[in-house]
Amino acid sequence: QVQLVESGGGLVQPGGSLRLSCAASGFTFRSNTMKWYRQAPGKEREFVAVISSAGGSINYRDSLKGRFIISRDNAKNTVYLQMNSLKPEDTAVYYCNAPGPGAWGQGTQVIVSS
Repeated sequence: QVQLVESGGGLVQPGGSLRLSCAASGFTFRSNTMKWYRQAPGKEREFVAVISSAGGSINYRDSLKGRFIISRDNAKNTVYLQMNSLKPEDTAVYYCNAPGPGAWGQGTQVIVSS
């Protein structure tokens, strides 16, 4: 059974940082590209970042370049999203996605507010 479980969300002040984690199971994680998406209240889900199976190819939503960092640990079947210099507009539910198996996590809420 393919499963993605996100964690690490929460309430953070503007300018703060959070690291999200997504633990994968039920498929060959090390062979799969992984992505992060987010969905803000009242808005459509949008792409955040992608990392190739071995981590050698990474890309980000243009507006997030320089603040967000995607990484993965294939030994732990986990993909991460380090979010720095957070802004109120980063408030959203963040989702992990494995396009190969077509799997989504349940999401983790991030709220950036003073």
